Amino acid sequence: MNSKRGIHGAWSSRWTFILAATGSAVGLGNIWKFPYIAGENGGGAFVLVYLLCILMVGMPIMMAEVMLGRCGRHSPINTMRYLTEKAGLHGAWNAIGWLGVVAGLMILSYYAVIAGWALHYIGHMASGTFQGVSAEKADSIFNTLLADRNTLIFWQTIFLLLTVTVVIGGVTKGLGVAVRVLMPQLFVLLVLLLVFGYQQGDFARGFSFLFSFNYKALTWEGVLEALGHAFFTLSLGMGAIMAYGAYMPEHARIGRTVVAVGFLDTLIALVAGLAIFPIVFANPTIEPGSGPGLMFVSLPVAFGNMPGGLLFGSVFFVLVTLAAWSSAISLIEPAVAYLVESRNFHRITANLLLGLLAWVVGLGSVLSFNVWSESLIAGFNFFEFMDFLTSSVMLPLTGLFIAIFVGWIMRPQSVRDELSDESDRVFWLWRIIVRYVSPLAVLVVFVMGIYKTFS
Repeated sequence: MNSKRGIHGAWSSRWTFILAATGSAVGLGNIWKFPYIAGENGGGAFVLVYLLCILMVGMPIMMAEVMLGRCGRHSPINTMRYLTEKAGLHGAWNAIGWLGVVAGLMILSYYAVIAGWALHYIGHMASGTFQGVSAEKADSIFNTLLADRNTLIFWQTIFLLLTVTVVIGGVTKGLGVAVRVLMPQLFVLLVLLLVFGYQQGDFARGFSFLFSFNYKALTWEGVLEALGHAFFTLSLGMGAIMAYGAYMPEHARIGRTVVAVGFLDTLIALVAGLAIFPIVFANPTIEPGSGPGLMFVSLPVAFGNMPGGLLFGSVFFVLVTLAAWSSAISLIEPAVAYLVESRNFHRITANLLLGLLAWVVGLGSVLSFNVWSESLIAGFNFFEFMDFLTSSVMLPLTGLFIAIFVGWIMRPQSVRDELSDESDRVFWLWRIIVRYVSPLAVLVVFVMGIYKTFS
């Protein structure tokens, strides 16, 4: 089953893989969550801890996941099947592939709903709805959207169609072209917003909020949040990175490539913070909060009351949509690859089937904000349950299993052969981290996540 070049083709270059993996990693969490949790947990102190977590947990596991993908050259499910059969291991290790693929589809189901909000807000902002708007009015507009299930379903459908359209084109003509177009546009729009925030916003206060080294504000809970976000921001454990690794050129160095992805992902998160918070702080009536209300209530108020704000507010929601789009295509690709390989599906049929499945499951998230808002599963509405199950259970478990499989189960020589371009010093340092440090850190995140949820 394995070959130097899988049946799906390969990225045209190492840089295309970097853009694709960065696109998978960059999403709503980078544009809003990272700047917010950094500011609330000591600014620069949190950023420093976060960078250490990226280096000690995120990148080592990402290297392991990319390595597995390039070694198997197929979908995560068939890659794990190939590797376990080759090593004569128990088939239970195939669960790594299944967990990642299923988690990716589940995340896509509700991710498309949130991305639909951003699509909807592009038109709202461009049409002048938020011109001079008050916080109360912006909150009312957002709540009206959440209550309107037909509008939510419409934009959810549009976003999923955009996602499916790209993935139908395959690795080179679909995914490869998309990331080479989407990611540069995302970078340009982010720089435009940064310039706007510098000129029209309170840049000094925004900079201080994000980067001042306030160690007293950094609690152990903040350290755990940094650890968890470092893991999740790189799209680890959801099949995407393993699938993208399967399309990686044979000559590309995995270590340097992963470092480039981690650098770009972190850079985008920091620049997003420097662009967003000056705009928020320019309006004295707005206090940074948490959750979707920050993006869909506070920012529209800030943009609506600034010179040129409506134009740049539209740019912001285009940016959010592009970030979500680049992530979404990586969420569906692993399942598409599996159906093409093992069930003889055409890429078009596989995409339409999986897109429809994500759409149907996503209806539960749509209804969570209106009709089913009082229907709870273990204390969660459907949307919250899906988010908890994937983010707090499935992704950490998959990441933990990947670290254990590569660090303890695979033959050391097989791992060394796949990472033959790395120096002995780099390889053994990485191996120690992926065997001891990364699994322990992910286990802590998993246990603490469960404990905090149900305590």
